Amino acid sequence: MTDMEVRARVEDWHDDLASALAGLYPGQAQAVGAAVVARASAAARARTAALVALDRERERDVDWYLRPGRVGYAAYADRLGGDLQGVARRIGYLRELGVDVLHLMSVLRGRAGNSDGGYAIDDYRRPDPALGTLSDLEELIGSLRDAGISTCLDLVMNHTSSDHEWAVRARQGSAYHRGLYLTFPDRTGPDDYEATLPEVFPTMSPGNFTWVEQMQAWVWTTFREFQWDLNWANPDVLVEMTDVLLHLANLGVEIVRLDAVAFTWKRLGTNSQNQPEAHLIAQALRAALGIAAPASILLAEAIVGPDDLVPYLGEHERQRRECQLAYHNQLMVQGWSMLASRDARLATAALGRLPQPPAGTTWLTYVRCHDDIGWAVSDLDAASVGWDGRAHRRFLAQFYRGDFPMSFGRGTAFSANPQTGDERTCGMASALCGVAAGLEAGDPAQVGQGTARLLLLYALAFGFGGVPMIYMGDELGLGDDETNQVDPERAGDSRWRHRPAMDETQMSERHDPHTVAGTVWAGFRRLVEARKACRSLHGTGTVEVLDSGHPSVFAWARHHSRYGPMLGLANVSETTAYVSPDVLAVLDLRPIVDLLGLETSDLLRLGPFAVRWLSADGLYRTAPAV
Repeated sequence: MTDMEVRARVEDWHDDLASALAGLYPGQAQAVGAAVVARASAAARARTAALVALDRERERDVDWYLRPGRVGYAAYADRLGGDLQGVARRIGYLRELGVDVLHLMSVLRGRAGNSDGGYAIDDYRRPDPALGTLSDLEELIGSLRDAGISTCLDLVMNHTSSDHEWAVRARQGSAYHRGLYLTFPDRTGPDDYEATLPEVFPTMSPGNFTWVEQMQAWVWTTFREFQWDLNWANPDVLVEMTDVLLHLANLGVEIVRLDAVAFTWKRLGTNSQNQPEAHLIAQALRAALGIAAPASILLAEAIVGPDDLVPYLGEHERQRRECQLAYHNQLMVQGWSMLASRDARLATAALGRLPQPPAGTTWLTYVRCHDDIGWAVSDLDAASVGWDGRAHRRFLAQFYRGDFPMSFGRGTAFSANPQTGDERTCGMASALCGVAAGLEAGDPAQVGQGTARLLLLYALAFGFGGVPMIYMGDELGLGDDETNQVDPERAGDSRWRHRPAMDETQMSERHDPHTVAGTVWAGFRRLVEARKACRSLHGTGTVEVLDSGHPSVFAWARHHSRYGPMLGLANVSETTAYVSPDVLAVLDLRPIVDLLGLETSDLLRLGPFAVRWLSADGLYRTAPAV
């Protein structure tokens, strides 16, 4: 990397960095900016030759992550392969599936014992010794890159483990390290904040503060008592975490997931989530990454309400360069809501009012993840279709734990709060979609409906626009881990039900069409190939939510100025549905093909749980490569 290139990047990102720091640290912005630039410049000069070449390629190919063929896969490293070398042995499997992004969770060293699923970090710079060495990690990332797979790792932003070196030194009396955390000498401050703070884990860890005897102080602990919240109002935290971010990028991590970014800034009298400064922090980190490692991008893990989603992609009063990717949790929630209610009207209203992502950004779309499903249905959206928001959220929680008449769900409640009525849901996609219920009953028809629901949800994630993320095992219809209650460190956390180890038997059945694994695998492979064929799914396109003319059919269109439209239709019920002819107008009456392979003799008819991706016949077979 030449000095001229580094200077050019510093100049390009100067205004972004300066603006973010002026909002975060008025009076200190210049000094903090100089520290960030110094670290970013040093990191740029320390890049390997391979990463420098990748930086230059990505600076020319700025939309590499927006291409329609991109498909992600999320897995705990130990659950996927046992250790890092075992993950490397899964690369062939991932390529066969069609994956080119791997989000590996719980890689960095977490605290001993309960580590909140690996998100109580002891060391940001080294992997968990049980998984392997730093050399093993670098070798794995390189092998993935050679196979055309980009690595995504987590940067846990809100907190460290109470056993992290910074926390240890804070307990030992270091004023510098104590200043990295939010601490209070008595209950006055905590009680003032608690008046408006929600509880993330009300059953496992009530309250938001923990008394630390050695420090004679209350420490802010949003999530668990062993996860100490960082004090981002102290610029030393930004500088330290910038160093960590650049370390990950220089390992070859191409997508850095900003875990719990919405919680980073605290403000009295609020819920201390989604504060304006949280966005400024992300913008400052984006600038540092832009200087040091333009081959890497940021993914915002902000599982927030619909009105707070798009700002993490930089959509503000004035657009900012913030994160390039953000989780589309509204699409996820509305998918499950449609299946439970057999009704697409709420999804049409809620998804229809979301603004488009800014240019150069896109969604990460998903069906479920390693965490619970929070039923983020807004009261405003529910009221727009004549529903009561709280009642619908309660219905969804009850339905997916299997306690509603005729429910197909076999999920488990998580962190139910009797005071607010909030309840989240755990379970693998197969358990929530009805595969497990069908297997329990020995009913092949129920199993078939369950697999159809699972594939419908993924067809939405794959076809709505953005980068779809497959959660490990869903491509095989893998079921819940029933052994989690045996381990005392996991017994109280029902999220471990949907964190099973990869099942070798089901993997071996993936080519057998007579098995659940074979049926689901074939469905995923069809989705992967259809995505590659559909240029309208390029991230520079836009999405329009349409009225299908039938309450059980969700309709959307992808528009692209170069590649034309794609119309998506999904029947979320067990009965055949007919859509309005008006919805086909988006295709301009051209010859039409269904990219998912359904017959097109009657385009208006959708069988139970059928999904169509309709486009102009032949358009994508001859389109030039993007």
